[in-house]
Parts: sequence; C-alpha cells; structure tokens
Amino acid sequence: MFRAPRLIASLLLATLACHGSTRSASVGSVAHGEVAAAKPDQRTPNEMGRIPILEYHLLGDSDSRWHVERNHFRRDLERLYASGYRPVSVSEMIDKKIDLPAGESPVVFTFDDAGPSQFSYIDHNGSLEIDSNSAVGIWLAFHKEHPDWRNKATFCVLSGGAAGHAFFGEKGIEGQKSAWRFRKLRFLAEQGFELCGHTLWHANLAKYSDAVVQEQIARGTLAIDSAVPGYRVRTFALPLGVWPKNRTLAVAGEWKDPRGGRVEHYDFDAVLEVAGGPARSPYDPAFDAKRLPRVEVFATQLEQMLDRLERSGARYVSDGDPSTIARPLGSSVTLGRAAP
Repeated sequence: MFRAPRLIASLLLATLACHGSTRSASVGSVAHGEVAAAKPDQRTPNEMGRIPILEYHLLGDSDSRWHVERNHFRRDLERLYASGYRPVSVSEMIDKKIDLPAGESPVVFTFDDAGPSQFSYIDHNGSLEIDSNSAVGIWLAFHKEHPDWRNKATFCVLSGGAAGHAFFGEKGIEGQKSAWRFRKLRFLAEQGFELCGHTLWHANLAKYSDAVVQEQIARGTLAIDSAVPGYRVRTFALPLGVWPKNRTLAVAGEWKDPRGGRVEHYDFDAVLEVAGGPARSPYDPAFDAKRLPRVEVFATQLEQMLDRLERSGARYVSDGDPSTIARPLGSSVTLGRAAP
C-alpha cells in the first residue's frame, strides 16, 4: 500500500485481488436480512468509497412508507454494527472528521420531522423517563451496550409542525406535553447529537416567494436557538426534497422579525436531499456538501443498499490512519443517481 499524508493513496493490485477473494468467501448477501460477515482486517481500505446517509421518519407498530417498526429499527442498528458501520454526524462527515479504526465504515443517521415516536418521555409522577420504545430510547440503550456506537445521529426538526411534529410532541399528542419540547432539544445537544433545520412547518419551498422561504427556514433555526442558546445549525434538510425556486436560499438567507426587529441570518454548511443513494466520500473531488443524497429507510431499502455497497466494493472503509486517504487502485462503481 502506498501512503502519502493528506493525499489519495493507492493499493497494489495484488493486495486488492487478495482482499477481493477474501471478501467473496466471507461476506454474504444482506438482501434478506443477513449481516456481512467480513472481519475488519479483511476489508480493503477505501476512503474514496460511498457513505450511506440514512433517512428515518417515524417509528411505529408496523412497517409502512413513513414508519419503521420499532424492532425493525433495533435490527437495523444490530445489522449495521455487526457489518462494521459506526455513526458519524453530518458535520463530522463534511469536516472530514471520520476517525475510525481500520476496516470500519461511517454511516450517517438522519431523523426528519421531529415526531414524538423519535423522542418521547414517560411521566412517572413528575419524574420524566425517556421512552425506551422511542428512537432516542432505543439508540441510548444500544449505545450503553456498545460504547463505540456514539451519539452522532442528526435530528432535522420542525418547531411548528402539525400532529405533534413540533420538537417531538406537544399538547398531549401521544402523551407529550408542550413544556417538554425545549428540554428534549437541550438533551440531544448535550448528548452529542446534531440538530438540523427543516423549516418551521415542513413547507414545500417551491410554492412560496423568496420572502416566505427565508422566513420558514430562519424561524426554524431561530426556534432551535431559543431552545439551545448559541447553537449553530450547520445542516438543513429540504422538506419533501424540494428546492425553492431560488436555490441559493436553501443555503443562506435572512428574515426580519416584524415584532421586535431582530434579523435572523442562516448560512448552512450542508443541505440534505431526500433520495439519491449513498453519498460520495468528502475526499472525492466531486463531493458537494450543499447537495447530499440520502437513503430513505423503509421496507428492505437498507438491506438492499448495504448489499449493493458490499458486492460492488463501493463502500467507504477506513484505513485507521487519519493522516492518509486510501482507495483500491482503479476502483470504479455505479450506485444509482448519486454515482459518477
């Protein structure tokens, strides 16, 4: 293996061939729910490979287009962990802070819409306990069992969404009180999770004027600041994956509060789309943080995507050395719309 500080390193073809045969023997299909069996030292380093940015919405009692059944979510965490994936936030990805042991791969979790099933409390006579069946409760339990599964998911929140999609519940919806909303955001920030903008109430930005677009986005970030003072929102998720007519306003803009005259500015480092497949490596010259594709998780989409990454050799795999970037010599893959 050739290495050079902060330069793309190439692997010898002989090494690639050796690892390729090992992968074929040891890694099975995950299309039907199995997990990849390759050990970390059997994975060829490829830091120019693809990184899945997963998009979850709601948890529920059954699977549907917008729901992932709770035990299905638990199995997703187990599957990814056993397959050598470890979570990084959107900010860590775009900052190229992917410091993983050799053979492991980054995965980015995003949760859209701030529904109560993502983060809910149970009130025990005034003492609040995180619901163990909410996404946050399931995640924290998994983290406790697997300390190297860090609290690095990204929550793309609404502050005024309908049906409880207002910082994870309000007005008694699913047992959640409005008074708990800011506490939930502060807890997430304190635990290391990332907070992401998603507009005020999930507006289809293409339908509105530039002024309304900026108000929707700015008031969303302002609400996060109200809950977690001084928090810098670096990531924005497009509602419905739809860009405003003036696409630059999805990245930066401002809104003046007519009541107090305060001007709220926003300037994001990353913009999340809805679909598109696994994202390029941040070391790839074609990487665009202002247009990051995601993988919607429902039905068997996750299993199929992991299987494609494994079989194609397109998966980002760490070499364990943050000072170098490694990739297989001559690697070339095609994985849907996001591929070259």
